[in-house]
Amino acid sequence: MDFDVIVIGAGPGGYVAAIRASQLGLKTAVVERAELGGICLNWGCIPTKALLKSAQVYQYLRHASSYGLAVEGEVKADFEAIVARSREVARTMNKGVQFLLDKYKVEIIAGEACLQPDKTVRVKMNPDGSLRDFSARHIILATGSRSKVLPNLPQDGVKIIGYRQAMTLPEQPGSMVVVGSGAIGSEFAHFYQSLGTKVTLVEFMPQIVPLEDADSASQLSRSFRKNGMKVMVDSSVESVDTSGEKCKVLVKTKKGEEIIECDVVLSAVGVVPNLENMGIEQAGIRTEKGKIVTDEFGRTNVEGIYAIGDITPGPALAHVASREAKVCVEKIAGLSPVPVDYANIPGCTYTSPEIASVGLTEKKAKEAGYELKVGRVPFTASGKATAMGSRDGFVKVIFDASTGLLLGCHMVGENVTEMIAEAVLVRQQGCTAAELLHAVHPHPTLSESFLEAVEAAYGECVHA
Repeated sequence: MDFDVIVIGAGPGGYVAAIRASQLGLKTAVVERAELGGICLNWGCIPTKALLKSAQVYQYLRHASSYGLAVEGEVKADFEAIVARSREVARTMNKGVQFLLDKYKVEIIAGEACLQPDKTVRVKMNPDGSLRDFSARHIILATGSRSKVLPNLPQDGVKIIGYRQAMTLPEQPGSMVVVGSGAIGSEFAHFYQSLGTKVTLVEFMPQIVPLEDADSASQLSRSFRKNGMKVMVDSSVESVDTSGEKCKVLVKTKKGEEIIECDVVLSAVGVVPNLENMGIEQAGIRTEKGKIVTDEFGRTNVEGIYAIGDITPGPALAHVASREAKVCVEKIAGLSPVPVDYANIPGCTYTSPEIASVGLTEKKAKEAGYELKVGRVPFTASGKATAMGSRDGFVKVIFDASTGLLLGCHMVGENVTEMIAEAVLVRQQGCTAAELLHAVHPHPTLSESFLEAVEAAYGECVHA
């Protein structure tokens, strides 16, 4: 065998798997057809956060007087420079992944991989297209996902675009319709609205950010509308006419049909796994509903072949893929890793205000039959949030009344994505509300609102 482990795909699942395998003494290679770091680092998580940071700074400058500051002249957003900064951030992180793979002596094979019999991977090499075969005792599939294309929203990359084009538009559109209000759709809707684009956000479900708690969705919707965004729920885009200068978007609502004119339509209706042309069928790998079936350690039904990340049934999140990578590789190396607890995965949406959550929503907890104790503290009661000028939002905790265990936590507000890990750890360690009530939190911080929400659930909160 050429290698102990070959990883196909170098995203947040693949490159983590490759590095961890090398750390454990396994001779490892990673095959990547595009950029190291995958979609997340190059066209997703990281560059979008750079765009959002630019939008935040722009808003700070526009409202500098609220902080006792005077800014000379008109504040303008240089869209081209904002995009350029985002791309430079991605390039910097890409170089970091290259450095780490080199540091841990992972062989990088640039090309497109296809499974062959007998633990062999055939690679169409970049850039010349020649074919080379590589063998390994273990093959890990980590090929990620791409933007989902709907039949009534065919992406042409110009007037109807996906998230990748949304990051590199040549100029800022005057108006945009965003279809889908999950994390990707909501973040881009917020970004463009913050820079002055007239944005309409269209969601098929009864609330935006459909996977979040209803209170979180209501808060974000209010914040979006307060900033001038048009938010439409229980609505579907039926068709888009791109024949004229403007896009004419036909939206079906409960009240009837409405035509919205805009410069660009962003389709953000989810992602689909990258499984085509990989030899999945020939290898006999079992799939269900378009994803590879694995056990708790990433093993497929074919011995020696594993799958992690977006191509498996778990949540399509970078941090899930990275954790699955470590579990998978440590099992290969003969260790005893703890399987991923998919009921305790944090979710983050980097809008303004941000959303962060883990565990059950209040609705799902009630449907599961729990008797609940719910505590909620608004950031209007927080001295730190008031000092920051960011009072929108709250912290909400949901406890099982009989055991005192934390069933779910939902946060909306500035920097709450940095706070949710505490709730994840509380749930993992099985801490009870009684124990949390004795955990002193620093003042003044946003994080003390978590403790105060626990106090509110048990009638002990002083400040709200």
